[in-house]
Amino acid sequence: MERVDRLQNLYQRLWEVFGPQGWWPGDSPFEVAVGAILTQNTNWHNVARVIAQLKQTEQLAPLRLMEIGEAELAQILRPVGYYNLKARRLKNFLDFLFFYYQGSVENMAAASLENLRPALLSIKGIGPETADSILLYALEKPTFVVDAYTFRICHRHDLVNDPCSYEDLRQLFMAQLPPEVPLFKEYHALLVRLGKEFCRPKPRCELCPLFGQDFLK
Repeated sequence: MERVDRLQNLYQRLWEVFGPQGWWPGDSPFEVAVGAILTQNTNWHNVARVIAQLKQTEQLAPLRLMEIGEAELAQILRPVGYYNLKARRLKNFLDFLFFYYQGSVENMAAASLENLRPALLSIKGIGPETADSILLYALEKPTFVVDAYTFRICHRHDLVNDPCSYEDLRQLFMAQLPPEVPLFKEYHALLVRLGKEFCRPKPRCELCPLFGQDFLK
């Protein structure tokens, strides 16, 4: 079976089993971008706590966060781990946002994907997964987000071969699927759901909704 068919069948199966995921949660594009930066190497529960605190204190806005000193910001970010590093990364993103887009995520969203992706990747501390998360979920740009779950699931079902880089796997989805933002969002979120519940480091294969399915062969 062609890989494009396998990818489409995989999506259809996950959609039937799990339904729409509604990811990424957030009340504004800026909130989503901040969440994408803070969720590196931590779980979402801790990020949600910090974002809720920033909202409660009315600090979840570009200008307000710019005005907070880095040391003070790091203390606010303690629950997400690596808080000094993440404070610096968030400040780097804010510097970029104000220098190029007057502190406006809406202005940034008006730029093209082709220009935005390399620009985001030039920010110290913003890697491909974080950049693509911001582009897809905050800015509504059609780029596919690859994470550890994507690698694990695709390797176990022989959709990719070793060695496989982040960009190799991203391009597999970009080349085989229509460039539609809602599709890319749901597909990534469904893979995360599958990875968390079944395709774990120690897999739960016999309980997995993909177990015994011929459409992945």
